[in-house]
Amino acid sequence: MKSVSQLRQELTEVWPAAAARLPGGRLVVMEVCGTHTMAIAAGGLKGLLPEGLELISGPGCPVCVTDQSYMDQAVWLARQSGVVIATYGDMVRVPGREGSLAQARGQGARVEVVYSARQGVELAKTNPQSHVVFLGVGFETTTPATALAVLEARRDGVNNFSTFTAHKLIMPAMNALMAAGDVRVDAFLCPGHVSVILGWKAYQQIARDHKRPCVVGGFEPANILAALVEICRQVAAGTAAAGSVYPPVRADGNAAALKLIFDVFEPADAPWRAIGVIPLSGLRLRDEFAAFDTQKRFALPPVESYEMPGCRCGDVICGRCRPAQCPLFAKACTPRDPVGPCMVSAEGACAAAFKYQRR
Repeated sequence: MKSVSQLRQELTEVWPAAAARLPGGRLVVMEVCGTHTMAIAAGGLKGLLPEGLELISGPGCPVCVTDQSYMDQAVWLARQSGVVIATYGDMVRVPGREGSLAQARGQGARVEVVYSARQGVELAKTNPQSHVVFLGVGFETTTPATALAVLEARRDGVNNFSTFTAHKLIMPAMNALMAAGDVRVDAFLCPGHVSVILGWKAYQQIARDHKRPCVVGGFEPANILAALVEICRQVAAGTAAAGSVYPPVRADGNAAALKLIFDVFEPADAPWRAIGVIPLSGLRLRDEFAAFDTQKRFALPPVESYEMPGCRCGDVICGRCRPAQCPLFAKACTPRDPVGPCMVSAEGACAAAFKYQRR
């Protein structure tokens, strides 16, 4: 891998030709990954880019894109007698209309932070008197682990385990953003870990149909700069193709992981924060796994989708505004007292801006 200084020099050399092909000499690149967002902020990469090359955040943080109604239903579940919530840590502090999971825990609910879906199954095995609900949130990266947990629960006859799934697929969201047409996106910096599962060929459709370069990058500053150099080279040449500069990503992805996902789940319409329902963008358990589907085990109360008052997390994850443009940013909304998920999540754009980019 070339050094940051070498890649910055290459970017400087290719940039004028790229800028000359773009309106206003601007190139807007959307990073479709919360880990990229945090790495870009932590590495101070925006300060290394040529003037006119802009990075904006996209819908790649799984906690941030989860519809608010899901959080309210999760809090409702936590308050049911005999229910244990097993969840990744970031979900605990996301506020809802009836409070957060952390607040529910303070009022007596049992909410356990786990680091894998399998830990949720283990929790169910050791607590046979309770029903463990695992909050299945995330993209193609985490879905295989949830699928494995469901298979393990079925194999071992763990009937007091279910998953409340909000798993999502990244490609439908990227297509929905392009179809909306209200945000300028000239190219995509595609997520490294999701692409390990999907493969870089998955982005060929975006590159072909929308004529936008789609380049997968890793998460070190040099990885990200290498992807930006490749994007600028394509723009300068007047081309738009899918590709990867991240060695772990193969063209066709991980066939075993993809098979695992679609053996257990099937695509379904799903709500996204601020975007609305995107057809076939989510994953629901197949009928043969209904016994492990929280939505079929519990009569969940209907909750309408909504945004917390004043919060612009929805606009942030669609690239419509920067975190600092939200009137609540660093005032009423801070990591210590968050209003929206983008300030809570370790991959959230607002959390990254608060931690690394405030002036």
